[in-house]
Amino acid sequence: MFSGIIETLGTVTSTEQRDQALGLRIATTFPDLTLGESVAVNGVCLTVAEFDTTGSAWFYVSSETLDRTALGRIRQNHRVNLERASTPATKLSGHIVQGHVDAIAHLARIEPVGESHRITFRVPNTLRGYMVEKGSVALDGISLTLNAVSEPTPDGFEIDLMIIPHTWEHTTLGTLKPNDPVNIEVDVIAKYVESLIRYKGLQP
Repeated sequence: MFSGIIETLGTVTSTEQRDQALGLRIATTFPDLTLGESVAVNGVCLTVAEFDTTGSAWFYVSSETLDRTALGRIRQNHRVNLERASTPATKLSGHIVQGHVDAIAHLARIEPVGESHRITFRVPNTLRGYMVEKGSVALDGISLTLNAVSEPTPDGFEIDLMIIPHTWEHTTLGTLKPNDPVNIEVDVIAKYVESLIRYKGLQP
């Protein structure tokens, strides 16, 4: 489990195309990684398969993950958002994030507002029921608050978020360009509520 509070930006030092899979080596700056631990890379929960004391780590990205996320666009020298898994002592400054991506959203536009930035993403309609104004969402692993949620259209719906200077400077949001894809994960609590309502009649 993660909280959506980005700890650091990593740099992809190499990529390795495999048979329907991808290998990523990332300079994480984490000097005390352990084999098999979970790290969220742009919001995708990946397992440390190799590491060294410099913080360089190797991750295997399966075909399932490539199909459901935007990690397939990652190239050498790309910067990525990194967060290590939460512990019982972790401050939950964001919200509960699993690292299980629900869909890919695309940047629609960016508008400077003073020192902040209002950013708008196009999201598939299948996720509209999980989005509420002032609710939480994770974009590329970043816990963010929804300022506005539009009605569905044939091309999807839009979400607006206000990004403060700290988040803009310490995550990859400031590097995005229009139509760039991002990984989106909705609030898992909303999904549980939906499931309970849908299958209420099956309860003993």
